[in-house]
Amino acid sequence: MSELRIGTCSWKYPSWTGLVYSAPEGIDFLAEYARSFDTVEVDQWFWSLFAGGKVVLPDRGVAEGYAAVVPGNFRFSVKIPNSVTLTHPYARNTGGALIPNVSFLSADLFARFVDSLGNLADKTNAWILQFEYLNKDKMADARTFRSALGLFLRELPRATGRSLPIFVEIRNPSWLTVDHFRFLEGEGAFPVFLQGYYMRDVRETWPAAEPFVRGRALFRLHGPDRAGIEKKTKEDWSRIVEPRDDEIDSLARLFSRLGAIGLDLIVNVNNHYEGSAPLTIRKLRDRLAEQGKAGEGRGGLI
Repeated sequence: MSELRIGTCSWKYPSWTGLVYSAPEGIDFLAEYARSFDTVEVDQWFWSLFAGGKVVLPDRGVAEGYAAVVPGNFRFSVKIPNSVTLTHPYARNTGGALIPNVSFLSADLFARFVDSLGNLADKTNAWILQFEYLNKDKMADARTFRSALGLFLRELPRATGRSLPIFVEIRNPSWLTVDHFRFLEGEGAFPVFLQGYYMRDVRETWPAAEPFVRGRALFRLHGPDRAGIEKKTKEDWSRIVEPRDDEIDSLARLFSRLGAIGLDLIVNVNNHYEGSAPLTIRKLRDRLAEQGKAGEGRGGLI
């Protein structure tokens, strides 16, 4: 039986009171969140590379505090610090100069990060390497990128002392080719499918990936216009402001089919997708349930 976990991107949103939380303050948000969901994406440690090349890693006590308040079957998706995934520090931290990041794809820094999470690492089922859009000043081409990433992935077992499920998200649409997905399969890594921003629709990308995806995949639902939806919501994430019902119907059919062929899926939903991640998830769960009922007579599986 395949596994499907659906959760949100981050969790501490007081405007989810009534949807997820009992109060807007004075509560343990993650503990209450875990009563409704069995997974969450943690992005708070992503922003880790600062001016002067300074790298900041998590506080172990904070990470282990998160692990302590969720049930044993709860799982985290953790975004790897950008000190590992940035080829160059952001220009705002360098006065505009393009300076190589000496920690780019450092297996040893990755291992230090994993260690800093303490026992939360044992409850993590997706380690997400998120790369920004890489122009030719930062990376010559997709082949050069795959070569560097391959060396890093092969070094991780030595550096970390364990085998970890690594998921790769790239923001260069033209690199999402058969070669990319074949490469990930060969390195034992898994793809991230980002629905939103300027990326190709995941339903269009999937056919190139399908022959090479083994065991699991991760979908992140973000929507195309982060700034625009923030203007509409004014950071009140309690209602849908940009409905995507037809798209959700189609994604539910895709997820149902992938579950039927034995893939374990993680689906992480952002508030910026429709305006309220919990309400989007409610819709998606309803559609998946409908797909399951429709498929019962023909061997369907959710």
